[in-house]
Amino acid sequence: MFTGIIQAIGKVISFQSTGAGGRLIVDTGLSPDCLSLGDSIAVDGCCQTIAKLNGAVCTFDTLHETLERTTFRDYCTGRRVNIEPALRMGDRLGGHLIQGHIDTVSKVLAVQNRSGDRSVTLCRPSHREFPVVEKGSIAINGISLTVAELTENTVTVCIIPHTWNHTALADLAVGDRVNLESDIIGRYVASMLEPYIPASRVTDDLLRSAGFGN
Repeated sequence: MFTGIIQAIGKVISFQSTGAGGRLIVDTGLSPDCLSLGDSIAVDGCCQTIAKLNGAVCTFDTLHETLERTTFRDYCTGRRVNIEPALRMGDRLGGHLIQGHIDTVSKVLAVQNRSGDRSVTLCRPSHREFPVVEKGSIAINGISLTVAELTENTVTVCIIPHTWNHTALADLAVGDRVNLESDIIGRYVASMLEPYIPASRVTDDLLRSAGFGN
């Protein structure tokens, strides 16, 4: 499990497709003292297992399923990525509970200044693919954020200067793809409602009435 509070900005050393999946090598920027073989690390929100370790440089073997659901295929040498090691029992939960299981990828529609903060607007996936409500929690490239505005086609988050300056969000441009993970509670609420209500009727108001986003 993760919390969506980024601990370091890493850099991609290489990504190579291997047929059945891929191999990702990242300089995590973390202290080598806190890393061990087999540890779980969230790379742009996607939980990966350290397969090889050389100081702070970690090698991850990525599955075909991971490549289908994440932005890893977009990675090139030097790309900055958000890094978070897995939670330990007793750690402070500064953001919200994140599994590191990416639901889907979305595209950046706008990056704007907004009264000293910045906003990022994404293309909104379908409810079935990605349940989300206004003021609910969302993870974008592994960062715990709150949905500020929601329309039928878009999701907008507002980002404070600290988060902007201490994550790789500052690198985003219109057209870039990002990893999305929905709130765990919202995901299960939507899953429980699905057998009883047609997907076209799973609305924001319905999710709120079920206790998500209040």
